[in-house]
Order: sequence, then structure tokens, then C-alpha cells
Amino acid sequence: MLGRAEDAFRIVGLAAGSRADVLAAQIRALRPAVAAVANIADLALLDLPAGTRGLAGDDALVEIATHPDVDLVLVATGGIVGLRPVLAALAAGKVVATANKETLVAAGHLVMPLARGLASSVAQRDPGDPYASPLAWLRPIDSEHSAIWQCLVGERPDSIARLVLTASGGPFLDAPSDLSSVTVAAALRHPTWTMGDKITIDSATLANKGLEVIEARWLYDVDDDAIDVVIHPQSVVHSAVVFRDGSLKAQLGTPDMRLPIQYALTHPDRRPSPSAAVDLVAAGRLDFRAPDLARFPALEIARGAGRIGSRASAALIAADDVAVARFLAGTIDFTGIPRLLESAVRRFGEGADQTPDLETLSALDGEVRATYTNDTTWSVA
Repeated sequence: MLGRAEDAFRIVGLAAGSRADVLAAQIRALRPAVAAVANIADLALLDLPAGTRGLAGDDALVEIATHPDVDLVLVATGGIVGLRPVLAALAAGKVVATANKETLVAAGHLVMPLARGLASSVAQRDPGDPYASPLAWLRPIDSEHSAIWQCLVGERPDSIARLVLTASGGPFLDAPSDLSSVTVAAALRHPTWTMGDKITIDSATLANKGLEVIEARWLYDVDDDAIDVVIHPQSVVHSAVVFRDGSLKAQLGTPDMRLPIQYALTHPDRRPSPSAAVDLVAAGRLDFRAPDLARFPALEIARGAGRIGSRASAALIAADDVAVARFLAGTIDFTGIPRLLESAVRRFGEGADQTPDLETLSALDGEVRATYTNDTTWSVA
């Protein structure tokens, strides 16, 4: 992906929650020192070569993330399973590149102080060092947050007036108002991106954009009311920053995740990329509009959880996992997703400590999942 990547990178560890067959193929090709799976029974399926040590269980990800030969940890897990290894990696002074929204949505109050501490230590020695920024230690991979990060390179934090997160609008941007009869197949037909089922459904409901607002608050230390969400169907402008002087800086690119992944791996350097550059003439036009909060209430439900605090945000992401899984399984309809999210935030997120520790977050995650997996309130007859 990065040209002669073998000259710049060495894979020390690989891990997967499932798909042991895919992981086994990667292990054969890359020969990591360690490899991990969630279930110990899957270790036998890896057929580990000489020189690769197998790990399994709750502590396996932490062991890989803190391995003495590891410099950078790339996190692409779902849910909060990646939270412990992210905290451990940062505590051990590792760079973390993350595509996992839930880590910051549920636990930004635990994660960001570690990234800021690492940056502060570097800044005391050399304020001009690229690693004097928290974003050099906790590197966002989502295209929207990568875009904002790129727009902020060389800018002072106090120069930010607003952040503008763009959203494609998903497959139902111009669909009829009643979305209750939306099918799974239709919801998975994203117009511009090819993604996994979970993020594709989150894009269709706009819940993902609410989660990104919460992430942005933590990553860039801005208030919720200084973050705008704008619908941009072409997915060429990945996000933008408005500065105090009125200037707007945006990052444009083709809808290709290889570019933000590469930027997170090679920062502060830019290298030749397999991603095609944007052809402005071919693009022709770039459209923007405000999101329809009445048709897509999940966006404002998620933003509201972020305003309440981390416990509410943690309840939100656990409920969203359950809601999307139930929609895909056919036990709730499309409009049941935001109703389930709203219920979880109200039931589990309000009126309690909004700076929960790791143990509390884990218990809350399990309780929310158990509750809404078994709740038949929104079941399809």
C-alpha cells in the first residue's frame, strides 16, 4: 500500500476477533512475532509458523499493543474491546492510529490525557517537534478526522473558529420521508463508500456523524456548538476547518480509505499513494446541504449523548451495536434504530457519573447490550 513498505515497516503483531482463516493467511505472508485471537479454540486454526507466538483471551491485545518492539499500534476493532489496549499502548509511550470511534466516544476522558501527556513531554524538549501534538500520538484514521487533522497542521489551536464534518447522507438522502419500510439490502447500498455492514448502516441513519462529533470534541478540544455537520453527497470534501479570520481550509480526496490510513502511518511525512488525486474538472460540482434532523434523528440523539457526558456516550455506542445487529437480523425496523438509541441514553446515560473508569465502562457496556438484545419493545411482528 505504501510503495516499498517493507523498507519502512515491520509487522510485529497481528490480531483478529474472528475470521481466523484471513488472519492465518496474513500471518503466513507477514511472519509477525506474535498473533492473537479472541477465543483460544481458534489458535489451532492459525497454523502458526516457527517464530510466531500465539495469544488468546482478554489480555492478548494488551500484550501485543505493549510489545517492546512495537512503535505504532493500528486499531480497527469495533466496540470498546480496543479500549484497554489503547490505554495500555499510550501509557507505554506507543503511537496509536485508530479507526475505532468507540474508544473516544466512550472514554475520551481516559484516552486524551495520556496523548496530551506524551505530547507535553516532547514539547518541553522541542516545541517544534511534530510529536509535540497529541494528534501525533493518537492519530485518527476516519476520513473526516484525518481531513481535519491535515487541515490543522501548522495552525494554532486558538485559531479554530468551527469544525465542519461532512457526511454523504447515505442511501436515503432523497428517499421518501417514511423510512420504516427500508430493507437491509437498500440500507447497505452506500452511494460513495464501500464499507462493512455496521458502519454502512450507521451512515444510513447518520448515527456515525453524531459519533464523529463526539470524537471531534475530544481530538480537537472544541465545544459541541462549534462543530457543524454538512451533507456533501459527492464525498470529495472530507471535512473542513473555519478559522477565526474567516478562512476555510478543506481536505479533498477521492473516497478511498487508503489515503487516511497511509497518512496515519507515515505522519509527518507524505509519500506517494495508490489513491487517485481528485480531478476537479471531472468532479464538476460539489453540493452541500444541512442534515434533515427530523428524518434522521440518530444524529441529534448521538450529539445529545455527547453533551451529557461519557457515560451517556458509552450507553449510546453499546446500544447502537445492538440496534444495528437487530436491524440486520430483521428483528427491528430501520426507524427502530434511533428509538432504541434514545431509550438507552435516557435509561442508562443520564443522572450518573459522567467520567466512569474502565471497569465501570465495561460493566455498563455489558448491561446495555444484554438489556436491548433481549428487549422486544421494537421487534418487528
